[in-house]
Amino acid sequence: MLKTATFRQLKALHTVAKLGSVSRAAEELKLTQPAVSLQVRLLEEAAGAPLLQRVGRGVQLTAAGEILARYALEILDLWNGAADDLAALHGEQGGTLRIGAITTAEYLIPPFLVRFTESRPQVKVQFKVGNRADIIRMLATHEIDLAVMGSAPRELRTVATAFAKHPMAFVASPAHALMKKKRLSLDDLQTANLFVRERGSGTRSTVENLFRLAGHKLHIGSELSSNEAIKQLVEAGLGIAFLSLHACSLEFQAGLLALLPLPANPIERDWYVMHVSDKRLPHVAGLFRDFLIEHGMSGAVPVPLPTVAAAKRRRQTREASAV
Repeated sequence: MLKTATFRQLKALHTVAKLGSVSRAAEELKLTQPAVSLQVRLLEEAAGAPLLQRVGRGVQLTAAGEILARYALEILDLWNGAADDLAALHGEQGGTLRIGAITTAEYLIPPFLVRFTESRPQVKVQFKVGNRADIIRMLATHEIDLAVMGSAPRELRTVATAFAKHPMAFVASPAHALMKKKRLSLDDLQTANLFVRERGSGTRSTVENLFRLAGHKLHIGSELSSNEAIKQLVEAGLGIAFLSLHACSLEFQAGLLALLPLPANPIERDWYVMHVSDKRLPHVAGLFRDFLIEHGMSGAVPVPLPTVAAAKRRRQTREASAV
């Protein structure tokens, strides 16, 4: 019944299923909408059953579509794997590295990608950044082969390996009132205007655990989904934040942010690189995974943090120069 099906038809169905829209699938595949619709219709004729049904402005898979989309994903992955293995057999260090990272890790991964591809110019990179839910979805649907997060997802079976330290800290503008105190406690932060990331993010979960273990209630000033937005608000003196130090190295160098004088601030967690356990890892993805594990601890050390006094001096110097 499916003898006439083609890879192009399977790719069209897979992309529509992944994006939930023929128009978005056409955009990703760089085809017209009629061309994508034709491929799906031909596959429906081969399957002898409708594969898609319209829901609102989008489409969703029928029962037959669910079955074919699942096999399409496996077939396409196997075919891509065959291409990678053949290239490796001939000594070629090529292929496409498909990796995703949570938003905070977008500051961490690019330097590793640069070092990895310097000696492998044939490797193409697809680097996707999103919140934790986005990255888990991409990993589950095989849109990416590797993911970098602060912890492995519970809803997905993965092989996860720690490869780098992840320092996180309470930070503020050097001019913030709390910076005048020699020593703070979490109790002193109860009335501060605390900016945090959205629920489910690694830094949000960590700061919630810190307050809970200390027996304090976490009072959130504002919840934002952008590290950049949080940093700008904190730099302006509108509050304090709990952030990954990988996201703040430039601001520390410029004297725009400083560590709050809390004991055990910053704290260290780990970054993990992971892949789905029941999926064959492509050759180039395996090479990059090994590269991260080998070089991560030495290559992911954050920029040395300035003291509060040094940050204040830099800020005063800039303000004096602006007068």
